[in-house]
Amino acid sequence: MAGRKRRKLKKLPEASRDESNVSTDKEKKPDDQQAWLELPKDLLELIFSRLTLSENIRASVVCKQWLAVAISVRVVNKPPWLIFFPKSGALVEFYDPLQRQFYSVELPELADSRVCYSKDGWLLVYRPRTQRVMFVNPYTRELIKLPKLELTYQLVAFSAPPTSSCCVVFTVEHVSATFIAISTCSPGATEWTTVNYRNDLPFVSSIWNKLVFCNGKFHCLSLTGWLGVYDAENRSWVVHVLPRPKYPENFFVKNWWKNKFMAEHNGEIFVIYTSSEVNPVVYKLDQEIKNWVEVNTLGGLTIFASFFSSHARTDLLGSMRNSVYFSKVRYYGKRCISYSLYDNRYYPRKQCYDWGEEDPFGSIWIEPPEDLSSFG
Repeated sequence: MAGRKRRKLKKLPEASRDESNVSTDKEKKPDDQQAWLELPKDLLELIFSRLTLSENIRASVVCKQWLAVAISVRVVNKPPWLIFFPKSGALVEFYDPLQRQFYSVELPELADSRVCYSKDGWLLVYRPRTQRVMFVNPYTRELIKLPKLELTYQLVAFSAPPTSSCCVVFTVEHVSATFIAISTCSPGATEWTTVNYRNDLPFVSSIWNKLVFCNGKFHCLSLTGWLGVYDAENRSWVVHVLPRPKYPENFFVKNWWKNKFMAEHNGEIFVIYTSSEVNPVVYKLDQEIKNWVEVNTLGGLTIFASFFSSHARTDLLGSMRNSVYFSKVRYYGKRCISYSLYDNRYYPRKQCYDWGEEDPFGSIWIEPPEDLSSFG
């Protein structure tokens, strides 16, 4: 093998020296590369099944055998879909960003409701007229009701599917200058549990705050940039005063409070700030020093941003990776616009977009259906 150190052969006595009996180093020890190429198929499948999509693709170019195994175990994740809610009526539109395909479905279960959150293929919605909070699966039409709760300007999120025993629904509300109220509930409960916590730091409840569930805790980002963390198991509430991210000089423009999005992935929390004047800026939370760090790449990650809940995915097709996808309904009929961190530009090309003009209740990302038969 090229570049490998060769061991010196001991000098044999002249009388016994015979080229036919002398073993070369190559004959004594199999070539390392050849050994890898001769691995059993089942062992290769086990190794390849643990690779990410990008690693799988790189390994597949080694030889024909590796290519066949790589393809057989290659997993390409599906991106979430956008669901658009009508101003009136029950005709809901779905958009698949991968196939660029639209589907329209009548969902009377969502009539007279406003969307609050999306996770694991479920929507959490609220009916202001009846003060009813409920889960809706738009694919199976399953509906799970929660006890009544008046929601004004606070966000709501949940930790797991409502079919899971560990599902917790969470909301935080500003009560006064000295107290905030945290309400939690689980499917099957007959009432919400509300606990008041001291609000020594002015953590103000707002519909423009951002909320994600990460590492067993709800993380709520306020308009001031402070991060409130609620531990559902220990029922504790802590507010971290984080240094404000370094915004561009002209970042704070019209509707600036609408123009940020937050997502989590595998214990990491990301925030995307957008502006009609500059390109998006992406930050990741350094959880050790409690500070936001600007990142210039997402690696193989893709973020799908919407006002009330955003999603992150890995192992998508190459053109979708290292990008942020946004919902857009006012740009010449486009339903989806992406920003590539590879190219530092939007697709379709335009200098910048203003998400402050969007209706926050108009759309949200949701897991795609496993079965498309219900869409005809």
